[in-house]
Amino acid sequence: MATIQDFMNLELKVARIIEAKEHPNADRLFVLKIDLGSEERQLVAGIRSSYQAEELVGKKIVVIANLEPATIRGEESQGMLLAASGENGPVLLAPEKDVPLGSQVK
Repeated sequence: MATIQDFMNLELKVARIIEAKEHPNADRLFVLKIDLGSEERQLVAGIRSSYQAEELVGKKIVVIANLEPATIRGEESQGMLLAASGENGPVLLAPEKDVPLGSQVK
């Protein structure tokens, strides 16, 4: 079981998707460029079953910003977005109200 300290060690931040393209080597993945306010990053996300690339651009999302980068099917992922498991696939988590990019989620 995770402790409160385990949770506190995660750096959850608000970001905006600024680019979304299909992963060249995986049918279920997108390669996303996100803006965290102070920097841009690339994420690889398994959300193609629920979203089209063009509908993702401009969406605010919540990401784990302090994960060690990983290479997923040949593309670097510099974090992880948060999504709920919906009946028809993943559903992105987003702030209810407008907050600045890079805002910490607690």
